[in-house]
Amino acid sequence: MSELKSHDLESTFAVLEPGATAVPVEVTPTIYEDLDRCFDNFRDHRLVSIYTFDSDWPTWEMHPAGDEVVCLLEGEAGMVFDRGGTEETVTLTKPGSYVIVPKGTWHTARVSRSARMLFITPGEGTQNRALAEKDRL
Repeated sequence: MSELKSHDLESTFAVLEPGATAVPVEVTPTIYEDLDRCFDNFRDHRLVSIYTFDSDWPTWEMHPAGDEVVCLLEGEAGMVFDRGGTEETVTLTKPGSYVIVPKGTWHTARVSRSARMLFITPGEGTQNRALAEKDRL
């Protein structure tokens, strides 16, 4: 039986395993490499995390293994989606508002006001690409 204790999602992420168990994982500089190594390249796993952003994301990202849930906890941010060369933005302004990022959709965020966000991410095969100069506001 696991120990009952409180965790902070900004310093200790939660990994949701295929068998419906949750594992706390301390955030380190090599967190993503460690997650791939310790959790079978994140196959059929989900990562629950919180990040705070004071500026726009520097890259686009895409999750080929499933939908991602992005929930605003504080602040304001626009989630920008690349829909086949056309950008579509969903603005999150109210704490608790969230967007579902469809599987395989490239996305980034533009931060209007320092934003604290909760993520439930299917990490297997996540890809990143640089923002083009036109994407920078």
